[in-house]
Amino acid sequence: MALNTKLLLIILDGVPWRNWRRLFGNLEGWVQSGDARVWKMRSVLPSTSACCYASIHTGTPPQIHGILSNENRFRVEQPDLFSEISKAGGKTGAVTHSYWSEFFNRYPFDLVEDMEYDEPGGPITHGRFHTMTGYNGTNQMTPSDVDLFATLTMLTRRHGIDYGILHTCTLDSMGHRFGHDCTEMDHACYAMDGMLAAFLPKWREAGYEVIVTADHGQTDRGHHGGREDDQQDFALYYFGKGKGPDDTALLDQLQLAPTVLNLLGLAAPASMKAKPFLV
Repeated sequence: MALNTKLLLIILDGVPWRNWRRLFGNLEGWVQSGDARVWKMRSVLPSTSACCYASIHTGTPPQIHGILSNENRFRVEQPDLFSEISKAGGKTGAVTHSYWSEFFNRYPFDLVEDMEYDEPGGPITHGRFHTMTGYNGTNQMTPSDVDLFATLTMLTRRHGIDYGILHTCTLDSMGHRFGHDCTEMDHACYAMDGMLAAFLPKWREAGYEVIVTADHGQTDRGHHGGREDDQQDFALYYFGKGKGPDDTALLDQLQLAPTVLNLLGLAAPASMKAKPFLV
């Protein structure tokens, strides 16, 4: 079946609401010009990375999908965006941390076989992954974000993906190292905004709607996982034709998966109980 649109979901890991609104000048400029809209979104609990990844794609809370920390990982059982879009005949792409491959394709992650794959019959049609093996407080082990943006662009051009997700841990890792109120983070957000801005117009020109958001926030001490506005709240920017709520609305992270399916013209499975925020 033909999908209603093509869409790219860009996840910048670990950026709190206030740093989105004050440091991402390109994104804010597009909001100011009317080319994009922005809302505040609140993560699930725990506001831990792996838990949020699984919730972003399944539309279910951690207490349902069972990913309750970064350490307990497995192939989730609930329907997710990859499986639903592929089932409808769409081509999916992922340029992400390896956790996404483990949750939505197969577990455990094989460094040789799973770093890059093209599997027409799989839920993830075209996967390009990184692991950050060896990560610690002084060595982030993160790839350059411009390389990740270029890789996603390659998947759009070479393989014509209908839905693609990009996930980068750079800003989350910077936050854990330096916190979110420092010159290092000011520059890191500025650099990310500039790298993203070089690609976003190309995606729009290629016919993609684009959502740019985070998985969770982060505190000035570089923490997340708990229940606090700085840990849970982040921005969601939308470039597309869908109509959404008032700008003051607080969105629920569980709404993201059914919203993506709704934009593509697909019905959400019964497990996704939250209502789409874009129609």
